[in-house]
Amino acid sequence: MRLWGGAFPEAVGITLPKGERPVFAVAHRAEGPGWAEAGIVKDAGDDPDVTHGALIVARVAPSAGGVVFRAGPGVGTVTLPGLPVPVGDPAINPVPRAMMDEVVAELAAEHARAPDVEITLSVPGGETIAEKTWNPRLGIVGGLSILGTTGVVRPFSCAAWIASIHRGIDVARAGGLAHVAGCTGATSERVVQALYGLPDHAMLDMGDFAGGLLKYLARHPVAHITIGGGIGKMLKLAQGAVDLHSGRSQADFAVLADRLGDARLSEVNTALEAYEIAGEKMATVVATDALERVRTLLGPAPVAADIVIIDRAGRILARAS
Repeated sequence: MRLWGGAFPEAVGITLPKGERPVFAVAHRAEGPGWAEAGIVKDAGDDPDVTHGALIVARVAPSAGGVVFRAGPGVGTVTLPGLPVPVGDPAINPVPRAMMDEVVAELAAEHARAPDVEITLSVPGGETIAEKTWNPRLGIVGGLSILGTTGVVRPFSCAAWIASIHRGIDVARAGGLAHVAGCTGATSERVVQALYGLPDHAMLDMGDFAGGLLKYLARHPVAHITIGGGIGKMLKLAQGAVDLHSGRSQADFAVLADRLGDARLSEVNTALEAYEIAGEKMATVVATDALERVRTLLGPAPVAADIVIIDRAGRILARAS
């Protein structure tokens, strides 16, 4: 609006992919010869999003033809294949691009202009924020990615985490990796990565979402998957859970006691307590049962699997393959 002769508005509305039309206060305005830019502060609501409160800035200038997207400071560039945009392009996903294309076309018609605009997106401090995201492993360097499919943040979104796991598998496949790993936490990830000498982009940020990883891998196979984690989460996987979060699944110690033929285990409160009683035998059985669960989730997919169970000190308790 400002580039084509209007005034900066105090607020702007935009139509989201599902038809909602929110209004945002304009938090930043600047202009110079042949360009204008505006910024809006991201509000992630109750979502634990590292970009909450970040200033998202768009600068527009005339282009040689059509809408052209650029990565400004704090916005990353794609360096590995497998993502929805090509290598070398700004890390701006197709849906946000389409939304911007629509706005340019709408305002070009309104102002009787050709829709020839270069859009540079930037996020002050984005390089630092990106270090707290999966971007470095996905081959997005220099800052954040501009994501989105609906334009709306869903608080504590399991779907967002699982979508990131899927993108990690896509990047691994596009890069020709034959071995990837999904681990429940930082310690198990460190041990598994060192055990197999895997590169960073082979490490899928599984967390609690074993099902989200394995079901996608069944449809988009990689030759070998290692699942690593502590005895507690691996016990839940062994007993059939696919979401290993403490609030969404629990180990059944009566079942464990029956499986190991040790009645004492039915009285324990934690997997660690059970391990202190049953020791290596329990770890071995859990690893074996967890591997069977993984194979069930993978189905007929051509994926070899193995399990590594690790304690909090980084010591390997059991393996199954």
